[in-house]
Amino acid sequence: MLNFKNIALRRGVRVLFANSSFTIHKGQKVGFTGANGVGKSSFFALVKNELHLDEGDFSMPPNLEIAHVAQETPAVLSSAIDYVIDGDQQLRRLQQQLLAAEQADDGLKQAELHAILDTIGGYTAQARASRLMNGLGFTADQESNAVNSFSGGWRMRLNLAQALMCRSDVLLLDEPTNHLDLDAVIWLQDWLCKYPGTLLLISHDRDFLDTITDHIVHIEQSKAEIYTGNYSAFERMRAEKLAQQQSSYLKQQREIAHMQSFVDRFKAQATKARQAQSRIKALERMELIAMAHVDSPFDFSFAKPEKMPNPLLTLDKVDIGYGHTCVIKQAGLSISPGDRIGLLGPNGAGKSSLIKVLAGDMLPLTGKRNEAEALKIGYFAQHQLEQLRVDESPLWHLQQLDKQATEKDLRNFLGGFDFRGDKVMEAVKPFSGGEKARLVLALLVYQNPNLLLLDEPTNHLDLEMRHALSVALQDYQGAIVVVSHDRHLLRSVTDQLLLVSGGKVQPFDGDLDDYRMWLTEQKKNEEKPLVDSIQTVSKKDQRKLDAERRLKNKPLFDALKNAEVAVEKYHNEQRLLEQQLADPDIYEDSKKEQLKKLMAQKITIDKALDDAEAAWMEAGEKIEALQQ
Repeated sequence: MLNFKNIALRRGVRVLFANSSFTIHKGQKVGFTGANGVGKSSFFALVKNELHLDEGDFSMPPNLEIAHVAQETPAVLSSAIDYVIDGDQQLRRLQQQLLAAEQADDGLKQAELHAILDTIGGYTAQARASRLMNGLGFTADQESNAVNSFSGGWRMRLNLAQALMCRSDVLLLDEPTNHLDLDAVIWLQDWLCKYPGTLLLISHDRDFLDTITDHIVHIEQSKAEIYTGNYSAFERMRAEKLAQQQSSYLKQQREIAHMQSFVDRFKAQATKARQAQSRIKALERMELIAMAHVDSPFDFSFAKPEKMPNPLLTLDKVDIGYGHTCVIKQAGLSISPGDRIGLLGPNGAGKSSLIKVLAGDMLPLTGKRNEAEALKIGYFAQHQLEQLRVDESPLWHLQQLDKQATEKDLRNFLGGFDFRGDKVMEAVKPFSGGEKARLVLALLVYQNPNLLLLDEPTNHLDLEMRHALSVALQDYQGAIVVVSHDRHLLRSVTDQLLLVSGGKVQPFDGDLDDYRMWLTEQKKNEEKPLVDSIQTVSKKDQRKLDAERRLKNKPLFDALKNAEVAVEKYHNEQRLLEQQLADPDIYEDSKKEQLKKLMAQKITIDKALDDAEAAWMEAGEKIEALQQ
């Protein structure tokens, strides 16, 4: 268990948290929440022994294996899969010891190490690493690529895979979904639900926290407090406390009324029953938890667009891709005022490319993009954070959009995005990723677009800002097209889902739970061998075909039988050697040569048994595949 008793931690004169006591028990999955800068990452540094308390006590059992995601990736030449396997430090230590034992010709030590490697699954490490990489979006071909050949986002995925590779007692994950797409988020969620150790998780993804965690540690007002249950349960408990304050309660009631009006409007307009029910349930959940956000530092909304032509934008028989590579073929799409479209699809299917073509940032290979004369696009993408003038302030950026506005009005507007006081005059350069994302969103909102194109808008945003963005988008009267791995945002603001897959863009008739099942089916189909189509034949012809198949497959059945005989033989020999090695007399000084000979025989037999078992399994799998 991890035991925190009356702990306090300061940064200079600032108190991050004080007088905080709680215990995290073995196997619990704990989410850490709170505004940016309250000290969530400091808790992780404390567990990793990188920070020391100013007050109180922290204790945990000795020799715990603690895994965490490295923030930097060395630009090494080793293959990606070897880099991931490095995460299993015990395996690497055993491999080094085995190499030393082989060089020293120490047969007894070699046998001991081989036994340990077998116990910890050392011989299946490569397969385990391959599955992790596949789940996080890497292809089989990429496994052998050098680490330094990957971009920054993909290197972070390698770091995550390396942390998951470690057979840890405690796993620390700080915003693990930031560099993942929706498919990888769903895979990681399922993996973490099965993780047997103690999980400490910092995340701003509500659905991710809800599905995985069974406890929440929330930090606010310099106090860390633990709640039993997932994130939704925490919000309900926190809401009960906040609702006791009358002024806060009144503000909360206004927000619920705002949401209820949207629900009523949505009910009247819904056409697809399954999607409508999914969305209404999401809004009902938001109503239950709305009180938990009454003290949010964010307060903004979209003004009504000045003009709303119909349609706003159309794509007609468009091919999308790069150079000679086409990822989407003959796409047709018409976007009208009020459309709220979420794009789903596997990594690399072309979702971001489609958004770029809609935004006019990328030309289609063929086909036509037609925009209305009064179209006004608000486009959010991660690369726009890099286009901010780092030597200028938030106020300066806003003034470039509206030179006639007063400084007071611009300051008030920026305050809705939690840029207040001297912050509005500070240079952007030292801002965090979340602050830069908020500034880009502020600039987008200020321009009052009639079409919003959002490519992963919640990356780096904390839960409060995500909630504020969700509420603002619900009341937005223009059209929305969004790509996001934040399922709560997709449920809250979209009522139409399009699937980008297999070179096509087509409606997805279902909700996000259906999409998860679709992903599962896709993976099964990818792994399932191709089966010949079934043909109708007569009984006579069928008997002839069966005889021919048996004759053709006879070598396989012979190989299976030979492997079974070999496995039995080597098992018996291994058992006899183990009985001799279990005799204490064999370890006397006078019998060193005999012991050495027995150990050499044991190594040979172990290897032969492994090979025979591998041959037996391979033959069995081939026969099983033929019989399916």
